[in-house]
Amino acid sequence: MIEATDANFDLAGRKALVTGASRGIGEAIALGLARFGADVAVTARDVARLAEVSAAIEGMGRRAVPIAMDAREVAGVRNGVAEAAAALEGLDLLVNNAGMEEVAPSLEVEEALWDRILETNLKGAFFTAQAAARVMAEAKSGGTILNVCSLTSAVGVPTAAPYGASKAGLLGLTRALATEWAPLGIRVNAIGPGYFRTALTEMFYADAAWQAAMLAKIPAGRFGDLRDLVGAAVFLSSDAARYVSGQIVYVDGGYLAAI
Repeated sequence: MIEATDANFDLAGRKALVTGASRGIGEAIALGLARFGADVAVTARDVARLAEVSAAIEGMGRRAVPIAMDAREVAGVRNGVAEAAAALEGLDLLVNNAGMEEVAPSLEVEEALWDRILETNLKGAFFTAQAAARVMAEAKSGGTILNVCSLTSAVGVPTAAPYGASKAGLLGLTRALATEWAPLGIRVNAIGPGYFRTALTEMFYADAAWQAAMLAKIPAGRFGDLRDLVGAAVFLSSDAARYVSGQIVYVDGGYLAAI
């Protein structure tokens, strides 16, 4: 007889790395993983901003390791992943959350803007995943990688061509790595947040007309709360999802289902 128990979602003993964890989505997921038992290494470009996140994780009785890391610098990414694995004595989970967004009419996008976004959101995610997968493969114990995608992984948004390209590419990367790394026991999935108010998206929420227009498109009738992302992240990181790989879960209040 098969029984579903809370133990399926227990992350006790797991060693996790969450990038872009100093605020917003990354912070929420890092705290969520810790709440379910994981020790967590957290990264950001400015390690000082990780102090509160690390303190909150340690307040749950879990181990926290703050690491300064810029996803755009491949050597730094490799060093950061190695530092996390050494400090935690292993690495079981990676959440690729580090990202950036800038909007501009596509006719006005400059090469520098394109490069900033793609290097952070796609190139950085790949090399972080590669470094983590090498640690997992060497340990021969499998692991889980969770990429933070976006609604723009599925739909086009005006003035967000570079960002949308990076997030659509990240979904393609998720599927490619899931198939390639399955023999290593590594699962690769993604979550696609809908409209969540964070420092990254505050530029949109400052416009009351934009807010009203977006809310009219969301069947749930509200914007996302960062806590809404934790369940999907924990599920995909846990043994409850041990046969789930190459998938994306959109956490969007029904937005994509309604368009």
